[in-house]
Amino acid sequence: MLSADIKRPIFSFICVVDNSNHKLVKMIINNYCIAFRRHVLITILISLLFFTSLSTISGQKAREEPPPIKERLFYGGSFGLQFGTITDIQISPVIGLWVLPRLAVAVGPDYRFYKDTFGRTNVYGGKGYLQFVVIQDISSFIPIGGHTGIFLHCEDELLSLQSSFWKYPPYTSDRFYLNTILAGGGISQQLGRRSSLNLMVLWALNNSGYDVYGNPEIRISFNF
Repeated sequence: MLSADIKRPIFSFICVVDNSNHKLVKMIINNYCIAFRRHVLITILISLLFFTSLSTISGQKAREEPPPIKERLFYGGSFGLQFGTITDIQISPVIGLWVLPRLAVAVGPDYRFYKDTFGRTNVYGGKGYLQFVVIQDISSFIPIGGHTGIFLHCEDELLSLQSSFWKYPPYTSDRFYLNTILAGGGISQQLGRRSSLNLMVLWALNNSGYDVYGNPEIRISFNF
């Protein structure tokens, strides 16, 4: 603690103007004005730097915020055509959302018309899936060119099947439901800013006893 006898220094600026030291006073005032202008300039520069930094931080935070939902929505699906002794027509559109930059969810209906020498049937239902992008661009690891990614895929599909085509009599109902979990992975080839072509290999995790799926199930789909 400071002693009571010690006084804090007080700085003061005293000018006594007379004819003998007029030039000295003028020089001191000019130096004071120069120092004042320098102080103002430094203050302005610091203020500009401060507000520029705030603007940069705000811009970074804005970029880190997720894009609007309409930019994260995607559409697509898969279809298949086979004609001849066996006719197989499959249509499976989807609508999805990128929940995170690497995680997508999607839902959509399924329809399949199948005909062979034993009869014909209509299969319809719906599905939902999760898709996680493991590698967004293989070229960042292996210089192969293009924009090819690797993803994991998990799908839950519910189908309505015609009893007379898939079962032996007697039937308890004309149609019955088949729920199947499929999992696997695939590669995605980017075609444009929002479009891609996907090749998937999936396995049915629960064996239903009906040959609805190949094991593995190979699918080609597209997104845009």
